Amino acid sequence: MGKTRPPRVVKGMPSVELSRKEFVLRFHRRHEDPSFDGAARQLDAVAEVAWKNYIEYHKSPNKRKAGSAFAEPSFLLPQEWLETRKRILEAERAQRRKSGASRILVINGSARSDQTCPGEMSKTYRLAKIAQRTIEAARRFEVDFLDLSLLNSEYGRVIYPCKACVSTAQPLCNWPCSCYPNHALGQTQDWMNELYPRWAAAHGVMILAPVNWYHVPSVLKLMIDRLVCADGGNPDPTTTHGKNPALAKDLELKGWDYPKHLAGRAFAVAVHGDAEGVDNVRNALCDWLTTLGLIRAGESGAVGRYLGYFEPYATSHDELDEDTALQEEIRNAARSLVETVRQLRSGKLKQPDAGLSSPREK
Repeated sequence: MGKTRPPRVVKGMPSVELSRKEFVLRFHRRHEDPSFDGAARQLDAVAEVAWKNYIEYHKSPNKRKAGSAFAEPSFLLPQEWLETRKRILEAERAQRRKSGASRILVINGSARSDQTCPGEMSKTYRLAKIAQRTIEAARRFEVDFLDLSLLNSEYGRVIYPCKACVSTAQPLCNWPCSCYPNHALGQTQDWMNELYPRWAAAHGVMILAPVNWYHVPSVLKLMIDRLVCADGGNPDPTTTHGKNPALAKDLELKGWDYPKHLAGRAFAVAVHGDAEGVDNVRNALCDWLTTLGLIRAGESGAVGRYLGYFEPYATSHDELDEDTALQEEIRNAARSLVETVRQLRSGKLKQPDAGLSSPREK
């Protein structure tokens, strides 16, 4: 047999580096409101600093030594990443404690809000609040309510897109994600740094979403994609010297254990639509959560219904008011999730395949 070739890192895409003129133009377009005219000189000075940071590529200017918990303790890691990791570890310890209330992360996956252009709350938000009240009525249960519509309505809220590091090599994708912040590109204040610990702290998750063009809304998809690191993500960036694709490929080919960082939690989903796509979106959410290692809360834990089928959007909230069966299905999904979490925490719910190893890691 011939020698095994080292893994290739394939390149060839055109440069995306901006000229100074284009960079400064884009910078100032963020401040086109005439109220900024009085600060023109200050903005010019800030633009000059931003250009310097961009052209010198200050991705992670705030770093410190990784420490003894990592393979290479002296390797410099971003402070923001280390702080997020610390919060995740604290959340995981709290989640594993036998005592204390059970925590359910209830997620409003709709982008619509009465605080911005639509001028009206979403039906999904209303359904999510029904789920929240049902769960909070259960003894020793609490809800962490995550409203993803804040990405559209709240200043400074942003989830940046996944860069698909996994497709280069699984160990290049870190848990938690280390792609952001990128100070050189102005990609800061990534909300995922807060959301990873909230997922880690949960004993159960309930996602409620509408159908947007046969898919989940973009605000929900952003979070879903950035949770790829929970399925096999590398918790030690020092093993790949940060984002070194050649080292990551070599590490993957030597054998990777694909840790499932959120496995063992319970889930329920509820999807509603007005014309098409409900079953596909519900099934896609269930498949995704199952792949992460979460456990579905029975048949009642996967709701998919049409609300006001081919009726006017203008009266859709009236349709929801009248659809008491759907409201009760949401309550049942929440109740089933509560019971599943109870059984998981007490050890009564046993997974027959829990001790098996998959012969087909991704």
